[in-house]
Amino acid sequence: MINKTVANVAEALQGVKDGMTFMLGGFGLCGIPENAIGELVRLGIKDITCISNNAGVDDFGLGLLLQKHQIRKMISSYVGENDEFERQMLSGELEVELTPQGTLAEKCRAAQAGFPAFYTPAGYGTEVAQGKETREFDGKMYVLEPAFKADFSFVKAWKGDEAGNLIFKGTARNFNPCMCGAATITVAEVEELLPAGSLDPNQIHIPGIFVQRIFQGEKFEKRIEQRTVRQKA
Repeated sequence: MINKTVANVAEALQGVKDGMTFMLGGFGLCGIPENAIGELVRLGIKDITCISNNAGVDDFGLGLLLQKHQIRKMISSYVGENDEFERQMLSGELEVELTPQGTLAEKCRAAQAGFPAFYTPAGYGTEVAQGKETREFDGKMYVLEPAFKADFSFVKAWKGDEAGNLIFKGTARNFNPCMCGAATITVAEVEELLPAGSLDPNQIHIPGIFVQRIFQGEKFEKRIEQRTVRQKA
């Protein structure tokens, strides 16, 4: 069986260059590829385009790349809790393409499945549809959205095996699955890396054919974006 394991995050990110387009899984701070982001910061890769639901917070997640002005363009669904993201967008330092959240997910999934584009009603009649082809189906208008094109996809999973099969845990199963196989190279970092054949086939969310490199991540912080607790009686 093919072994897709690499020794560490440095080996997993071999080939990344300035000016590339990266997909990064996660939602807010949930299920983000912490190790891959940290390595991109360390390498100082710049002029990159990031496709991600949002950019985390100022001092964590993609916010670390924004702090160092390594991101040229953000393609996301909302600004979120990141003040630096908002500041760079409003000042014109950062190019931003805001996309309806469902459309963002589908543009990833279309790339994963090999579809060049798809029609969606989301955004018709708004700025989202400007310059795009529209078409009527059964009396309803739709916008033609192209699938994403990316050089690397960085995802984070709970468990994985040497063949690249992945299992996600809870709400970390957000944008990670649809980004697997949606780029030229998919890199998966996992909390637990097991020998091939160790995972129950019925529990696998993403088969290894969608993953090119896999490694066991280290020191996951798993920060909570907004902690809400019950008031003491």
